[in-house]
Amino acid sequence: MRLGEFIEDFERDEAAERRRLAREKSYEVTDYLDEVERQFQETVQGDSLFGATAPEIFVGRSDYPSVSTGLLSPMDREPDARSYATGGHWYREGLDIDDILQRRTGLLNSTRPTGVDVTDVWDGFVGVQREVAIADHPVDVEVGLSDAPELNLTLDDIQTPTGPRARATSADLAENPHVPRSVEKTLGDDDWRAEGAITYLYRRDFDVYDINTILSAGALGQGRNRRLVPTRWSITAVDDTVGQYLRGQVRSSPSIDQVQVWHNAYLGNDYWVVLAPGNWEFELVELKAPGSVWNPEPDGEYYMAADSESYDGRTGYVNETAGAYYATRLGVLEHLASVGRQATCLVIRHASEEYWAPVGVWQTREGVRDAFGGEPAVAESFHAAVRQLAPQLPVSPTALRRKSDLVAGLQSRLTDF
Repeated sequence: MRLGEFIEDFERDEAAERRRLAREKSYEVTDYLDEVERQFQETVQGDSLFGATAPEIFVGRSDYPSVSTGLLSPMDREPDARSYATGGHWYREGLDIDDILQRRTGLLNSTRPTGVDVTDVWDGFVGVQREVAIADHPVDVEVGLSDAPELNLTLDDIQTPTGPRARATSADLAENPHVPRSVEKTLGDDDWRAEGAITYLYRRDFDVYDINTILSAGALGQGRNRRLVPTRWSITAVDDTVGQYLRGQVRSSPSIDQVQVWHNAYLGNDYWVVLAPGNWEFELVELKAPGSVWNPEPDGEYYMAADSESYDGRTGYVNETAGAYYATRLGVLEHLASVGRQATCLVIRHASEEYWAPVGVWQTREGVRDAFGGEPAVAESFHAAVRQLAPQLPVSPTALRRKSDLVAGLQSRLTDF
């Protein structure tokens, strides 16, 4: 399909209501928290939470290297605990923001402070947490609590929202966790650097969600260096490490032979992916709407952010797009590796008003991954593709050119034909 026809056929759902975070949705979040309080009172026996099934862990980053570490357990015993864990299944199920917040407010974060050095720690609260992290299914635990939960919801641009929190005094396993053989192998090798272990697990079909949980629990890396890794950091570290591995494969592949344009939309985010013939280069440009959670002034201008890399990659952390950069790059590199090609890539993410609450960088990763699920449109050249996309974007071509190195042609080594 030619790009012009693709644009003509592209229709936005004009019937979708524009939701505003605090004014329109805070009441629903409060209702969720009220329900969690009721469930907490019904579930806790004395000062213990019996029969909880923990699908995830959480490691905070405040006051590092002293951190708050927790077990996340659903208060409602009816549903499958796996459904509460962050993963690509949320995208496949078509969850919206309300659904995600409801699931996450239903998770009690039982926490206690600890140091990050866990080289030989496999007992006590931290030991139970690590056992939960390396298991291949949610684990039944018994958690001792010192007080009632703080009923709140913490939102973040990278990690998934976390809900009510209570201070834990103890934790015990109620079953023997099953640990996959591949994870046992990485645990048993004290000389294996974390980067190599991450790549090893990824090549054995562990998705990045499982790997970042294992990394966060301090279960990867050389034995003397194993430490708890804050959840926010582990997510980006795994995306970056796997991305570097895939980039190494892609850079030795032949180039694609035509300009391709891919599109996807999820949770109020539009993703436009332009792949053009040439060596590997990558840029993410983010456009954040006035009145959105990222740009709360309703009468302001679009906030624009961009980061990029050349054929040799980056030498430091990105400046403007944070974890979204590494999650987006991963989705693109997975596609290119699957077709055995390299390309110069521009991703434009438009976060509209409909993205009224941040739910974590997983939605960016899955939105880009699934952009490659259909057939692309084609264009005569990279710059022709950008020109034809311009009417679909909320900023002017001039503004985009000023922000994007690839669009301005400063970084590009493309050949227009």
